[in-house]
Amino acid sequence: MTEPLNPEKDGAQMSFDGRMSYVDYLRLDSILTAQAPVSDAHDEMLFIVQHQTSELWMRLALHELAAARAAIAEGQLRPAFKLLSRVARIFEQLNGAWDVLRTMTPSDYTTFRDALGQSSGFQSWQYRLIEFTLGNRNAAMLKPHEHRPDIVEKLAAEMARPSLYDVALGQLAAAGLAVPDAVLSRDLRQPYRPDPAVEAAWSQVYLEPEAHWELYELAEKLVDFEDYFRRWRFNHVTTVERVIGFKRGTGGTSGVAYLKRMLEVELFPELWHLRTAL
Repeated sequence: MTEPLNPEKDGAQMSFDGRMSYVDYLRLDSILTAQAPVSDAHDEMLFIVQHQTSELWMRLALHELAAARAAIAEGQLRPAFKLLSRVARIFEQLNGAWDVLRTMTPSDYTTFRDALGQSSGFQSWQYRLIEFTLGNRNAAMLKPHEHRPDIVEKLAAEMARPSLYDVALGQLAAAGLAVPDAVLSRDLRQPYRPDPAVEAAWSQVYLEPEAHWELYELAEKLVDFEDYFRRWRFNHVTTVERVIGFKRGTGGTSGVAYLKRMLEVELFPELWHLRTAL
């Protein structure tokens, strides 16, 4: 008969009096008691956990995007490649979360939807901060957060910084490629608008990858990330349509119609447009 496994004999720490444990380090008491359903509906727990975990992944995405932007601004492109790859995989995880949420049927959702009041994912300030970091900026999007001056301050501060794409364009110019001054000195608070000269500069990188290898790889890392980001938006739309159809969102938006318009937003437009002309 096989002797029962004894982790202590294998050297496992079994006593944690006065020592940091796994529960302590991860603050699991706080995390695992942060789910507070406001109804008796069974599926509300799924709804809460899915959105809370998504916010945690967004927290990490912002951490990595900030580091990637700083590295690119300093010309340290190779370390940025790893960070951008990680952010793309974070959005792969976020995409997987929609698969779980889609197990909730319209009938399930109606059992607690009214209890949500006006709360909506549209009000996620972390998602808004991600969009601002990437360059999709709109001052009107500060308004849903006016009840939280601390959040408005974070978002406004981000709008004053060069976006991830802005610093990438800075490296394009630093390499001697023709990026217009009007693009490099644009009003950072405004959303980025595509420019034919920028497309021409990126096209030169793609036509001569051996001469611009790091910029070529940077461009592909940005495209890879936006690919996953677009999938996240698309999965968001299809999940909402599957669960609530074309009802208005709890936050007052037009729901699916609003989300479908967001599918048209391009974060790094020239990197997509140049492919047609190559």
